[in-house]
Amino acid sequence: MRRRINRKQGAEESEINLTPMLDIVFIMLIFFIVTTSFVKESGIDVNRPSAQTAERKERANIIVAIKADGEVWIDKRVVDRRAIRANVARLHAENPQGSVVIAADRETKTHVLVEVMDQIRLAGIYNASIATETATQ
Repeated sequence: MRRRINRKQGAEESEINLTPMLDIVFIMLIFFIVTTSFVKESGIDVNRPSAQTAERKERANIIVAIKADGEVWIDKRVVDRRAIRANVARLHAENPQGSVVIAADRETKTHVLVEVMDQIRLAGIYNASIATETATQ
């Protein structure tokens, strides 16, 4: 007597189920996206002044950079001084827990720094910090 082998039945048993592997890959992808920290940059290099009392600020989401010639940069683009308030208010509305850091060049005129700080305060943010280098003793 000959036995007939059903080929369809044998093919179903030899398939590998990829669903659990895909679930694990997607969970790992979500984990890496959530735990990645994104570094915000102002878009320009600034020679910051040094200070002995400098502290590291971890949650600086809005960086306002001021070049030595008074040019203001926010979010990697040049911003007119009259538009600082609107730009900072918009960025703060997107992330209310974030803080503002002013990265002013050491050659920046004081009146420009004060004007930028004033615009930031008019936007409703009263805890803006000034970026410095850690001074060596």
